Amino acid sequence: MKSYKLILVAMGITFSGTAQNTGIKSSIQNAEAKVDSVLALMTLEEKVGQLVQYNGSWDLTGPASEVGNKEKEEKLKKGLVGSMLNVLSIEATTEAQKMVMENSRLKIPLMFGYDVIHGYKTIFPVPLGETASWDMAAAERSAQIAALESVAEGVNWTFSPMIDISRDARWGRIMEGSGEDPFLTSKVAVAKVKGYQGDDLSDPRTIAATAKHFAGYGFAEAGREYNTVHVGENELHNTILPPFKAAADAGVATFMNSFNDLDGTPATASKMLQREILKEKWDFQGFVITDWGTIAELVTHGLARDRKHASEIAIKAGSDMDMEGRAYEVGLVELVEEGKVEEALIDDAVRRVLRVKFKLGLFDDPYLYSNPETQLQIDYDQHLREARDIAKKSIVLLKNEKQLLPIKSSVKKIAVIGPLANDKDSPIGNWRAQGEPNSAVSLLEGLKNAVGKDVKVTYAKGADLGMGERSFMKPLKINTTDKSGFEEAVEKAKNAELVIMALGEDAFQTGEGRSQVNIDLPGVQQELLEAVYKVNKNVILVLFNGRPLEITWASENIPAIVEAWLLGSESGNAIADVLFGKYNPSGKLPVSFPRAVGQEPLYYNQKNTGRPANPVEVTYSGYQDVQKDALYPFGFGLSYTTFEYGDLKLSSDEMDQNGEIIVSIALTNTGEVAGKEVVQLYLRDMVASTTRPIKELKAFEMVELNPGETKEISFNITNEMLEFYNADKKWTSEEGVFKIMVGGNSRDLQEAEFYLKK
Repeated sequence: MKSYKLILVAMGITFSGTAQNTGIKSSIQNAEAKVDSVLALMTLEEKVGQLVQYNGSWDLTGPASEVGNKEKEEKLKKGLVGSMLNVLSIEATTEAQKMVMENSRLKIPLMFGYDVIHGYKTIFPVPLGETASWDMAAAERSAQIAALESVAEGVNWTFSPMIDISRDARWGRIMEGSGEDPFLTSKVAVAKVKGYQGDDLSDPRTIAATAKHFAGYGFAEAGREYNTVHVGENELHNTILPPFKAAADAGVATFMNSFNDLDGTPATASKMLQREILKEKWDFQGFVITDWGTIAELVTHGLARDRKHASEIAIKAGSDMDMEGRAYEVGLVELVEEGKVEEALIDDAVRRVLRVKFKLGLFDDPYLYSNPETQLQIDYDQHLREARDIAKKSIVLLKNEKQLLPIKSSVKKIAVIGPLANDKDSPIGNWRAQGEPNSAVSLLEGLKNAVGKDVKVTYAKGADLGMGERSFMKPLKINTTDKSGFEEAVEKAKNAELVIMALGEDAFQTGEGRSQVNIDLPGVQQELLEAVYKVNKNVILVLFNGRPLEITWASENIPAIVEAWLLGSESGNAIADVLFGKYNPSGKLPVSFPRAVGQEPLYYNQKNTGRPANPVEVTYSGYQDVQKDALYPFGFGLSYTTFEYGDLKLSSDEMDQNGEIIVSIALTNTGEVAGKEVVQLYLRDMVASTTRPIKELKAFEMVELNPGETKEISFNITNEMLEFYNADKKWTSEEGVFKIMVGGNSRDLQEAEFYLKK
């Protein structure tokens, strides 16, 4: 194979290697010195090139045919591209890397990014669903598996985790995050970063992670995608930023900024977010990549005259790499030459990009992540088994009356009804990476796998959920008129001892660009549910969805409701494990379910307001026509056993700033089967320099108990747990009374108080 050598004796640096092992080898051991040494060799045009990301929109294993792709190919050969996205396969990444390594002057290797959101080929529950497991080991493990399957296809960088706090179920992209709570989302952020990146980014079984979207994206006005965001400084620091700070502290390699404007400034143009907070205050050493085209979109926002002007704004604000905006390559060189942008800003951005590439080991071996041997290390069958385990942990039991669940062995006739019952595609969810379409185990298949030969399982679709083409780019057209399948469904229900209804959303009804005014059961599904319930009251409703749904009628009438989200490859088997009692459900909601869509945005950690409620005469901070609280609150989830909480005990009723208080409570399994309970601890600062939420999650612990077993659960309250961004714009605690609340969800809690002395 052709080799390349460039010896710079004065600097003691040698560039050498082949297509299998080409890279910059330096006698300088210090990574920062290596970065600076490479930077010193670069022309301004080459520096700007490192800040450009192209989409792999053509077959890289063959010649580019379209004019735009030919231009991209020439830029690659000149070393004027820093990274690519959507280049999938070892063959394609190898060819793209060769274009750089065999043609460019400095041979600085590319990074290859992709949206690996909840699995690569083996698909896990959508992130909102997986968060319902409250199992951080499971979250970390699914990221590890996704990383391994990604590098087997040449991908070394994922645009995940999405850690936007979202309180509005109308926003379709709520499925891609971890819900409404900053503390729980922070825990998920750390687990995901650890899972993707491991302890050493140069390990070829790991990939670089991205914390996104920085910041405020989940607070889009009225839940409308890409919309403007109105939050104050207090909300920004206390609610939105904590998960990003946790990801930065965990060593996440990159950040991605967001589409939205925040208080009039698009995030891509926010110096406050990117330079002052992220890079200066948090000392983040990685780089910031824009979301798709957001620098160019500064023109559309009305903030920039053209792409050149947008480039000036973005680079000064701290946006380091331009994802397919085609802005930096147009404007930055001229801006520096004209004296409008200091080259030091370019150098800082390039230094950050090079730093990550060194950490990934790409300078030692640009083809490190294009090794066919990696594919031989993957046990996809084992990954499916683990996907099934994580999926069943993510299921939340919302209601269970008449002892319908778990399904008894005496039940011999089961009717499975609904448009999602035999759907093998929707369980894969949106943002499915390389998950094969129609590859999931359907609910019907899972049930048939689980029952014996003496159990008769019948099936009726009942109604189509939608009609026509469906894809990531084109959502399903919902069926609102065709009820021709109702008659068969009702007849099957009449002749069954038990009915399992599979209702909810299509995979592409949630995700990017999938905001909705209504969040009830789409189309004719509600009518189908009522028609079936009319002839058979023994109904188990299994929900497939990526967002909280308005299911008030079902909650009031259907005896058993199972929240099954969109669980991925092993969906049907995991649901069957729960329905037949092979696994006792332990999931808890990471989001509040509303009584009506008009409650949105809805979240448990609200402010008290000056007139919280007068239930006798007027509902002040609520509505006249619906209860103020959630139908199913944050943290809620039932089990096949029951748990009893004892009295809350404190080691002291006073706490010094440098001390701690131990909170303990006895938990007893009062049922007949073993089960897991997520014990949750909430705090409230009763008087503070700014108004504080009525409760905030600050700790939780998964506890497994046998029937009749009791354990004492303890939490250590430290000063750090009491800190917040206060009126003086500082993270600190303040002297005064704090309320402690412990229980199995955010509504049903034991309470105690203590005093913090400063």
